[in-house]
Amino acid sequence: MATLSILVPVYNEERTLRRVMEALVSAFPDSQIVYVDDGSTDSSLNILEVHARLQDVVLTKSNGGKGSAIRMATPHALGDFSVIQDADMEYDPREILSLLKEAEAHPGAVVFGSRFLQRNPNIYPLYLIGNKAITLLINVLFRSRLTDSYTCLKLFPTSLLKELPLKARGFELEVELSAYPLKRGVAIREVPISYHPRSFAEGKKIGWRDAVLGAFTALKIRLQRERKPSGL
Repeated sequence: MATLSILVPVYNEERTLRRVMEALVSAFPDSQIVYVDDGSTDSSLNILEVHARLQDVVLTKSNGGKGSAIRMATPHALGDFSVIQDADMEYDPREILSLLKEAEAHPGAVVFGSRFLQRNPNIYPLYLIGNKAITLLINVLFRSRLTDSYTCLKLFPTSLLKELPLKARGFELEVELSAYPLKRGVAIREVPISYHPRSFAEGKKIGWRDAVLGAFTALKIRLQRERKPSGL
């Protein structure tokens, strides 16, 4: 099996972080895990420092958002593939395996875990509408057929992930991770995953402003001119 790096952004996730760490190690004992504490004000950083393995990487920075955390983590990834796993339990870490198998069966492809390819609960209808609207926009702009552009479970060939010109600070990262591969002609495949949504009281962070910024980001990437290699 190909080697795997797991990128985990962390911001005030003391309630679930230890469970996520244990689940990742149990499911992928040979993986490299790169944790980025994004300026947590709770005990998240302490949990990381105490429970991370020697083979893992723990980084810390001032608070800047999920996008900035993933951009910090990416250069440290050493595996053939890199997958993003949030530090809450909305996504089951064990389901990364289905993404990895799909990627190995389709070399060069990006693989998303889609919450809409099987029945899953949804506690915020407006956020579902926002997701569907941005996914539709991406599909129209890049002639794709995605069902869940804002899934947080995304797996990439590491070499490709390191090439993407990511600039996002917040959740618009999900649009960049969808749009840039599509613009390059890279296939994005989807596999069904389970989803266990949490409430804002439990720590959910994404908001409607993120949807607006995501739509703007998709349009901006579509209109960007491709840079020609130097010397041509």
